[in-house]
Amino acid sequence: MNKSNPKQYLITLASAFLIFNLVFLGFRLWYSLFLLGLLIDFIFIVMLAEEGSKFIAARHATKFERSLAIGFPILVLVGWELTVRAGILNPLWFPPPSKIAVALWQLIISYNQFTKTSLMGRPWLIPSMFEKQGWAGIATLAQESDLFGTLFRVVAGFILGFIPGIILGVVMGVSRSVRIMLNSILSAVYVLPKIMIFPIMMLMFADPFGEGPKIAVVAISAFFLVAINTMAGVAGVDNVYLEAGRNYGANRWQMFRHVIIPGALPVIFAGLRLALGTALIVVVSIEFIRAKTGVGYLTFYYWEIMDTPKMYAGLVLVMLIGVLLNEVLQWIETVTMPWQKGRSANS
Repeated sequence: MNKSNPKQYLITLASAFLIFNLVFLGFRLWYSLFLLGLLIDFIFIVMLAEEGSKFIAARHATKFERSLAIGFPILVLVGWELTVRAGILNPLWFPPPSKIAVALWQLIISYNQFTKTSLMGRPWLIPSMFEKQGWAGIATLAQESDLFGTLFRVVAGFILGFIPGIILGVVMGVSRSVRIMLNSILSAVYVLPKIMIFPIMMLMFADPFGEGPKIAVVAISAFFLVAINTMAGVAGVDNVYLEAGRNYGANRWQMFRHVIIPGALPVIFAGLRLALGTALIVVVSIEFIRAKTGVGYLTFYYWEIMDTPKMYAGLVLVMLIGVLLNEVLQWIETVTMPWQKGRSANS
């Protein structure tokens, strides 16, 4: 195809994309060559996006990128829906997004009589429960909520893990001796799958089936990631900044507060993001094997009874929780490091 005329090339590319899909559909090749067709379609879409971006004015570039970020996932969901409806994908294993959305709504509004749990804790009962039992009634509703159970374990474990992780990481970053002594121990324990630590935590707590062991494993998972990243961030502060601080007569505390910590914050927050994602993964894994509430328990339960739309709804909830927590952490990062926002805007 001739690229000397960009507009004509874009039209030709779009026509080739349309013809390819019509041929695949007409000859029913989607049933036998689904993955190949999917790959070629993706390549076409990428090429169309690349060529289309050349016609977008600079002032509209951000809107175009945002449209791509939102539009492509929507296109994937529409394609998923159509392939299931056409019988290309087995609806038992890959239920269409419309059924998953209905299943998610059912989870929100219903109460499971068998598990004695609900997704949201039946918020519509809060006024009546508060009137009858006070705050104890609210606590009862919260304890039956799968969503609240997962969020509580993730947030509690993350907070209990990242605070000592930052403290130890700073000490290791500042002191070479401490870093040498502890680095090998951290590296050895860090590679252990955190789910393997769960039985040890069950032995250590008075109530092995309570929330303590679950939160402890999450805290340990977050601790190592935060400690290692904090150590790397503090130890890796550019010598130029350190020399500038000394030249301006900064004492140890001023160097630590105004030079070392601000210089290490980007790496520290990178560790916090990794730790938060790991915390959610660990919580869901634990809820699979040892919990009676939680989104992980809910997902595994609906897998056991082969209600795949609700199982997928549980997976969607895990992703939404991850996005929500990550957005909160990014907001904290923006507030903590306002200079990073200004730098990205200027670039």
